Amino acid sequence: MSEAPFPVALARVRHPRLGYAMASTAALLWALNGVVSKVVRENALSAVQLAEARSTGACAGFALLLLVTARTRLAVRRQELAFLAFFGIARLAFVQWFYFLAIRRLDIGIALLIQYTAPLLVALYARFWRHEPVRGRVWVALVLALGGLSVIVDAWHGVSLDGIGVAASLGGAVSYALYLVQAEHALGRRDPLSLLCYGFLFAAAFLAVASRVWSFPVGRFDDDVSLLGRLSSFHAPVWLLLAGIVTLGTIVPFALLIGSLRHLPATRVGIIAMLELVAATLFAWAWLGEELTTGQLGGAGVVLAAIGLAQTSR
Repeated sequence: MSEAPFPVALARVRHPRLGYAMASTAALLWALNGVVSKVVRENALSAVQLAEARSTGACAGFALLLLVTARTRLAVRRQELAFLAFFGIARLAFVQWFYFLAIRRLDIGIALLIQYTAPLLVALYARFWRHEPVRGRVWVALVLALGGLSVIVDAWHGVSLDGIGVAASLGGAVSYALYLVQAEHALGRRDPLSLLCYGFLFAAAFLAVASRVWSFPVGRFDDDVSLLGRLSSFHAPVWLLLAGIVTLGTIVPFALLIGSLRHLPATRVGIIAMLELVAATLFAWAWLGEELTTGQLGGAGVVLAAIGLAQTSR
């Protein structure tokens, strides 16, 4: 028998409530990170430069954590490199890359709405490719969640769709769906932290070329920038905002989400992740002063109800 291309399989003990808490917390942190990222994007870095800084910082953070707590987990076998490179580039880097391409041609809300068809793709994959049973209430929850999200972003009024933007958003949805599916399977063979460490290593290498890292504006890190919106009178250094994006906006939520896949199937985790757009709308209203209508609140309620419905499916 040939040697397995991964370390010895890790035993799984599922605790669904813990999985719900982890995935929900990840979604909330990503929602807050979206507002902080907007501050940095409008004051200091381009979208691709921010993605490169985020990926590089996340890789360094995960590597440092593993060096201090579990150095042996950093061991990697030659047979794993192709998988890790594919996971980092096609999953972690492309989710950001396609999203940034999409928002150049579409409203951010529309781009996010299309990208959040990923849980539907995961459910279709589970049902028709892996022939796993997907209960009817999960399909109902997906339809409700997508409908609620469309209300939140006001998708039905004045929408102007660009073909390239839609294609990029769909690419992001496919990348996100594949990330959930592949991460779920990989957890049986490699622990979450080392998987993310190597994934972000390859993502950072790819984005370094895409963002022309040799021209990265390092000198802007010391700039004090306005926090915009209701906090426009307050300022913070770019390096501090980037530190928040890397730690609370990347390392912690990615570790939580991928860890939640030990306790919940990818289909259910994908639905819980839809909480991000609901929370992002609320954070944008509270921080940036963006409009929040009664209809959007109703849409948020529908999404939360859909998440709750999905969680009743065992």
